[in-house]
Amino acid sequence: MSQIMLQRVLPFSKRLIEKASLPGETVVDATAGNGNDTQFLAEHVGDKGHVFAFDVQQQALDSTAKRLQDLVKRVTLVLDSHANVDQYVQAPIAGAMFNLGYLPHSHDLSIITKPDSTIEAVHKLLSLLKKEGIITIAVYDGHEGGKEERDALLNYVMKLHQSDVHVAKYEMVNQPNNPPFLLAIEKLRDFTEVRITE
Repeated sequence: MSQIMLQRVLPFSKRLIEKASLPGETVVDATAGNGNDTQFLAEHVGDKGHVFAFDVQQQALDSTAKRLQDLVKRVTLVLDSHANVDQYVQAPIAGAMFNLGYLPHSHDLSIITKPDSTIEAVHKLLSLLKKEGIITIAVYDGHEGGKEERDALLNYVMKLHQSDVHVAKYEMVNQPNNPPFLLAIEKLRDFTEVRITE
């Protein structure tokens, strides 16, 4: 047996999305970056599906559009914060992906995802998510501001009502240099109001 059973964070994130969403459904890339996840999502949902990809940097959306090529017709590229997702996406979604931190190879690494907007985006996406849908969040905490976002996000997801969602944390514990970890949120029942336990 040569297949690796324990996948690294990003491949495992894609595997979860593949299981939660079907071709023809609507999904969200909350952090388009250089377009890797957007491309994966566009390929997965097929001609009848659709991807909404968000980023606050035009450079990121340009890189994403270049990567997509013929797949771009399946994607709406949105130059806006993912915190405003509900202004663009109304249909029930099957899944959403986040890669937190900064845009790789950017000229300005000070532009990073922030705790408040990330949590607001997750909160709104939970309302849009269909039952048994999945939100995956790759959390990077090795850069300036990363630890604050990590702590705020963990505090938020730990308070999500256990009857509404399952939240799992997946990470490699023997990797150096602050590897990312994955948060996965599965919606257990239909709801539009997200419940927070105190």
